[in-house]
Amino acid sequence: MVDWITTDGLTDYAEAVAFMENRADAIHRGEASECIWLVEHPPLYTAGTSANVADLVAPDRFPVHETRRGGQYTYHGPGQRVAYAMLDLNRRGRDVRKYVQQLEHWVIATLAEFNVTGHIREGRVGVWVERPDKPLQPSGELAEDKIAAIGVRVRKWVTFHGLSINVEPNLEHFSGIVPCGISEHGVTSLIDLGLPVTMADLDVALRTQFDTAFGMDD
Repeated sequence: MVDWITTDGLTDYAEAVAFMENRADAIHRGEASECIWLVEHPPLYTAGTSANVADLVAPDRFPVHETRRGGQYTYHGPGQRVAYAMLDLNRRGRDVRKYVQQLEHWVIATLAEFNVTGHIREGRVGVWVERPDKPLQPSGELAEDKIAAIGVRVRKWVTFHGLSINVEPNLEHFSGIVPCGISEHGVTSLIDLGLPVTMADLDVALRTQFDTAFGMDD
């Protein structure tokens, strides 16, 4: 059984981390169910364990939260759906690499509900979309923008943190960092792609496609 929680409004980041840590510990002890928590945050930057301080272009623009999830700098803010996944890999197979791939597949299947084709690229974390409407890359390949970020932490084989999908955030806010350390590609959102998708629409798709990615009853 997976509990699904959706929190309206903007959730304080430090409070979110505290909730996840407590829930993950309770899951490990067998005192709580697995959980998917859907939130939005006020504008902020987070620094993962691989963050390079040079990638924090505007350190005074928004609060910066050091976090022990994997990855580099990311932005969170209104209009972006953050899905925190607290899942028990003791039950689902102790394979972190497979788990990250399942998160990627979950995002791709969710985007497909809106006829958006998401891609995974070697050496680039997250989910990307091709932009034939933009100038070609110097290599002659299609331009690509990032639409979803992934960053996870696993403790005692229980996961927390998770993923974020851009629905309608202020894309200019991403300019204060080098997102995930990648400067040669842009950032997009469902609204930026011309799709009138609401947060509620995305939430339905996330729940619908969860079992597609994770293959267990919820």
